[in-house]
Amino acid sequence: MKTTFLVLLILSFMSLSHAKNEKTDKEKGSVKRNYTEEEFQKSVLEEVDKYLKKVGNRKLVEFSKELVKKDQSLKLKEMDISKMKQELTHNQNTFKKKIVEFQKKQERFIGCVDQKELDKNKRVTHMVDVISGMRPQNAADVLSVQDSTISVLILEKLDATKVSKIFNTMDKEISARLQKQYMNMKK
Repeated sequence: MKTTFLVLLILSFMSLSHAKNEKTDKEKGSVKRNYTEEEFQKSVLEEVDKYLKKVGNRKLVEFSKELVKKDQSLKLKEMDISKMKQELTHNQNTFKKKIVEFQKKQERFIGCVDQKELDKNKRVTHMVDVISGMRPQNAADVLSVQDSTISVLILEKLDATKVSKIFNTMDKEISARLQKQYMNMKK
């Protein structure tokens, strides 16, 4: 309560002092002056100091100076916080843009992977058509030298009777290995 009263008292005296200065300036015909923030703060402190010295209480003078300094400190901190908020907003916007770019790249990558999978499935289907038109011995020869994973994918899509005939005509070791992979794949 006392602090508020003191601040109001100081401000009212400052405005009275400023009004008096304006009148004397008008009477003298002088030009209005522009002050920097620093010069203004310094002159305010000087005026407050002069007035409080007239009042005579030294503790009051120190207290007032301390209040003004803390007020200035708070303004500086508020400016810093404002700058930090602006930087944070900028960083958030930049981060959001990077997320969008990443998602676009991810979609293109996934689309590429999906396309490769479709192409692979088309090639396997084509090979199934080719193998199904062959005699069992010829199909067994082709599948025996083929990569075992591809051979199993082809065998999976063939008719069961055709697969049994192919397995019967293959070398027993290759047939056993492919049958084992085929069974593991079916699980």
